[in-house]
Amino acid sequence: MQWIELKDPAQLVEIKGQSFAKPQVIFKHSTRCSISSMAKSRLERTETPTGIDFYYLDLIKYRQVSNLVAEEFKVWHESPQLMLIHNGECVYDESHSGINMEELVATIKS
Repeated sequence: MQWIELKDPAQLVEIKGQSFAKPQVIFKHSTRCSISSMAKSRLERTETPTGIDFYYLDLIKYRQVSNLVAEEFKVWHESPQLMLIHNGECVYDESHSGINMEELVATIKS
């Protein structure tokens, strides 16, 4: 999996704009949480679909960006959290043990 590190608030404008052309996924990860590490590992062990940008946000290191993500896409902050951005909006939001690639891909195809 090729993660794009999300660390700058300006990237949210990019993500929103790119979401009109192809799906954008944001994974909010707490480096201090074993559940978050497990969710990240599960994502990385599954086959990565093509045509999707996957952003990785270390929410401990970039807390301000994490707060902006919640505000910009109108989602409740959770960790770990997986969000699908399509046409400028968050259309899928899952956290903790609910995070899985198969469900994300099914949402994209629907």
